[in-house]
Amino acid sequence: MSGRGGRAGLAAVLAAALTGAACAPVTGPEGAPRRPATVTVSGTGSVSAPPDMAEITTGVTTQAPSAAQALAANNQAMEKLLQSLTALGVAARDVQTTSVSVSPVRRVTKDESRTPAIVGYEVSNQVRVTVRDLSRLGRVLDQQVAEGANSVHGIRFGLADPAPLLDEARKRAMADARRRAEIYAAAASLKVGRVLSVQEAGAAVPRPEIAARAMMSAAVPVAPGEQEIQASVSVSYSLEP
Repeated sequence: MSGRGGRAGLAAVLAAALTGAACAPVTGPEGAPRRPATVTVSGTGSVSAPPDMAEITTGVTTQAPSAAQALAANNQAMEKLLQSLTALGVAARDVQTTSVSVSPVRRVTKDESRTPAIVGYEVSNQVRVTVRDLSRLGRVLDQQVAEGANSVHGIRFGLADPAPLLDEARKRAMADARRRAEIYAAAASLKVGRVLSVQEAGAAVPRPEIAARAMMSAAVPVAPGEQEIQASVSVSYSLEP
């Protein structure tokens, strides 16, 4: 082979070798393809807002010598209770019966070998009331007791439409995930690339409940506070040089 021909042949061999190297995948130990660098982080976000509605569970419990008498007395008291809610502007769709029970009342005895005798009957009727105007909540509670309600189980504050606030919490969760990914990437002398996957780990609109006594004085004070809406995500990013 002449000098010129030898050089031309060597150049062709090198060109073919470089072309093949450019097309071959990056390999790791023992020739296995190297997986691209990624990072998976979690992010959380929260938004606080005052509630704009509340739910109360209220009702009447009556006792009488017979079940019929106890039921009649309870029906009469509940009718007054429901009428008072209508008078306060509470819509019929916002009042729902949650439980009605009739049970015997037995004489207390120290003799455990004998079944206590039935001395009367107890009837309980409970309703869940949604109050959409919180400025009326104190009056509703006050009026319920005034009209014969002798049990109030509690107050649950909430939001009529939490969706916009929940979406904002999700955006903040994504921003938090990006911030964490950038911390890890910088520590590894890399940069955060594109999003590979997003999974919502959880979203919650808590509905705090406060206890309420059965008997209340006039002008019941109510402090609604704020609702905190939270969202959590798990995000995977690619990492680039």
